[in-house]
Amino acid sequence: MRNFHQQKVLITGGASGIGKIMSGLFLDYGARVIIWDIDPIAIKAIVDEFAQRGEIHGYSVDIADQTKVQRAFEKVKANHGVIDVLINNAGIVVGKYFHEHTELDIRRTMDINALAPMYITSLFLPDMIAQNNGSICNIASSASYISNPKMSVYVASKWSIFGWSDSLRIEMKLLQKNIRVTTVTPYYINTGMFDGVRSLVPILRPEKVAKKILRGIASGKPIVSMPWSIHFVRFFQGIFPIRFFDWFVGGVLGIYKTMDNFKGRQNT
Repeated sequence: MRNFHQQKVLITGGASGIGKIMSGLFLDYGARVIIWDIDPIAIKAIVDEFAQRGEIHGYSVDIADQTKVQRAFEKVKANHGVIDVLINNAGIVVGKYFHEHTELDIRRTMDINALAPMYITSLFLPDMIAQNNGSICNIASSASYISNPKMSVYVASKWSIFGWSDSLRIEMKLLQKNIRVTTVTPYYINTGMFDGVRSLVPILRPEKVAKKILRGIASGKPIVSMPWSIHFVRFFQGIFPIRFFDWFVGGVLGIYKTMDNFKGRQNT
C-alpha cells in the first residue's frame, strides 16, 4: 500500500471535477500536489481554496499542445524534481453523431483524451524508471468497453487510452520496474461534463469516484471500474451474439439513448 505523505502528485485537469476532488484528498494525505489545467482562473481559485490544506501548485497548460506540455514539464522538473504519482485525468467529450463532428472536434478529442496522456507519460516516465518507483493512473471510461451513439470519437479515444495504459502496465511488470499503472473505467460521473445525460444505471457521485481512485492507486490495482457491473461487460460481449447484446444494453438498459439530451458544460 502506497503512503502518499510527502509524495509529489501531478494531476491533469486538476482544477475541476474529480481532478479537483482528488487534489484535495491527496493534500489531506500529506501529498504535495501539482495541478495542470487549461483554465488559469480555475487554477488560481483552487490553489487559494486549498492553500490551508497543504502544498499545492498550479500550471496553466493546454495539453493538446505538445510544445506547451514540454515547457510545463521542464518547469515542474526544475521547480519540484521527480514526480511520484502522475494522474492523466483531463478529458473532453463532444456529444454529436459522428457525421456532425468537425475536423477540429475529432482532432481535439483525440489530442486531449488519447495522445496527451501518452506524451505526458513519456516525459515523466524516464525519471520514474531511473528511481525505480512511481505510480501512473490513467482515467479511461466505461466507454472503453461499450460503443455508444453520439460519443463515437470519445469512445475511440477511451478505447485507445485503455489499451495503451494496460499495455504500459504489462511492460513495467515485464521489465521488473516498481512502477504501478492503474487504469480507471468509470460510468458517467456527475461533474457537469455529462450534463443532460439520462440513465437507468445510476450516475456516479464524484466524491465516491475520487476516493475509489485514490484507493486503487494506493494499492496498485491494475483496473478500477465503477460500478462493479462494468467488470462483466467484456464477458457478456464474448458470450452473447451482438444482436442480443445490443438489445439488452441498448434497449433494456437504455445505454444507447443516454446521450440523447446531452448538454455538457455550458461554459465550454
